Amino acid sequence: MTALFEKIKEVTELKATSAFEQPVRDFMRQKMTPLVDNVQTDGLGGIFGIRYNQTADAPKVLVAAHMDEVGFMINEIKPDGTFRVVPLGGWNPLVVSSQRFTLHTRDGRIYPAISGSVPPHFLRGENGGAALPKIADIVFDAGFTSHEEAMQYGIAPGDVIIPESQTILTANKKHIISKAWDNRYGVLMVTEMLEALKNEELHHTLIAGANVQEEVGLRGAHASTTKFDPDIFFAVDCSPAGDVYGNQGKIGEGTLFRFYDPGHIMLPNMRDFLLTTAEEAGINYQYYCAAGGTDAGAAHMKNGGIPSTTIGVCARYIHSHQTLYAMDDFLQAQAFLQAILKRLDRSTVDLIKNY
Repeated sequence: MTALFEKIKEVTELKATSAFEQPVRDFMRQKMTPLVDNVQTDGLGGIFGIRYNQTADAPKVLVAAHMDEVGFMINEIKPDGTFRVVPLGGWNPLVVSSQRFTLHTRDGRIYPAISGSVPPHFLRGENGGAALPKIADIVFDAGFTSHEEAMQYGIAPGDVIIPESQTILTANKKHIISKAWDNRYGVLMVTEMLEALKNEELHHTLIAGANVQEEVGLRGAHASTTKFDPDIFFAVDCSPAGDVYGNQGKIGEGTLFRFYDPGHIMLPNMRDFLLTTAEEAGINYQYYCAAGGTDAGAAHMKNGGIPSTTIGVCARYIHSHQTLYAMDDFLQAQAFLQAILKRLDRSTVDLIKNY
């Protein structure tokens, strides 16, 4: 598990929010290039490695993570040198205050920053508390004394602020605490899968990589599925665990059989294929009814309809600085993805698409 932890640490400590995914794109390009026939990008910045199959009727299979993590964008610099922001992705306002961040300028400079909080001393006489904050009202502070000083350091509206967090093991060595497992899980899934299958003869053209801007509306999936026009699409993404707050999705119990979310319902033939594959490969899986979406929700409606699903894991406290998750769930999901890709051929794809 030590080697896996080091890989997870490397990828989760990269800093890349929506539309500013370059560090993860560079990571993926480096890892994928030796393992594929070529690497291509789409018009929004998604990156994909392609392994061609020369059989005339070989299906095309697209496997896509997403590179972006949740963050913020500066929309105003106040006279006192503090910032106000808009969110990039979904944030619970209660987890934003009193946290460390890095501020990234358009010319590549990086500065430390924090989110402000109201000391309890200032809440006296307010019935012991205050109303739920709004993201727009939260103060972000990099220690500048004025608007002019912030501008002198190269800061301008449109610059981004990304969580700062160290990736660590829990005491029992089973779990990891980090930021951005949503969705550096998927990024690592793709690179590990390509490495594991590099000598495997596949019966399809495999297109594997990662989309951009998933956290702000599944935008990159529209571009990549239009560009590559796959027969089948698999998102690889992380979902919120419900074992502490909720019901479905427990860390340590395997990959997710994600049969429903508000933007996607798994097709019956895809369900049968996945269940048969999981059972025959001995994969630990759990049923999951999701409250949020993945890139499968966008992909399945493109190009006349593309059968899609998500190969995922769950993690506690996602979309925050400190997410907790099980390393074994990653291994189960990785084994599941490999089993799926080994089994897919023209007849299997046609069966999934047989209505």
